[in-house]
Amino acid sequence: MCARGHSFDVARRGYVNLLQPQDKRSKQPGDSAEAVAGRLRLHNLGVTRPLLDGIASLAAPSKRDIVLDAGCGNGFYLGTMARETGFDAHGVDISTAAIESAARRYPQCEWIVANADRFIPYANKSFTLVLSITARMNAEEFRRVLRNDGRLLVAIPAPDDLIELRGAGRDRVARTIHTFAQHFQLTAQRRVTPHADLDVETVRGLLAAVYRPMQRKSPEAMRVTFSLDLLLFRPA
Repeated sequence: MCARGHSFDVARRGYVNLLQPQDKRSKQPGDSAEAVAGRLRLHNLGVTRPLLDGIASLAAPSKRDIVLDAGCGNGFYLGTMARETGFDAHGVDISTAAIESAARRYPQCEWIVANADRFIPYANKSFTLVLSITARMNAEEFRRVLRNDGRLLVAIPAPDDLIELRGAGRDRVARTIHTFAQHFQLTAQRRVTPHADLDVETVRGLLAAVYRPMQRKSPEAMRVTFSLDLLLFRPA
């Protein structure tokens, strides 16, 4: 299904690496191994399950769907939904560490290391559902690979996301809708806001995962807010 016709040893690694030198802004772009481990700890504790349930409820994937997660990270959202629903799943991320983690945990999915900001390595109209979960957004490429009757689910941090660690954020909804206005129309919107009590090690891992300094001097056990604005689009 990949748009670029190359032969790769996928069996040994469980993923394809299409990242080219011109696609990199650093020697190891995307999430570091430390960031991947921090997010994985949250997933394993069940902290992010309410976020996944909210995404699945709005996107409503079915077994008939062909799904792309652009900026999939360690594959938790795509891989878990694919495992529970049985759809055909494909994840792309620029981080080799993240894709390696995804391939180990969800071998039933296809995983590709690539820079989706430049190009999504699939043919036109390959997917019935595209996911962009707290990731960079490429409206033109999303529209290119999405079928005319498909749908796009975008998840962005809400203003109160991780407010205990980094203070109140900005509301990104209006700007995001504007970003997609040329190619998509908004059909549904909701906010999911679970809370979780985290120990010190989990807070430390979370800080490594979000690349943002906390307002406190050192990590401590605390109750943390997780909040996403979910936007469902259809092709215009």
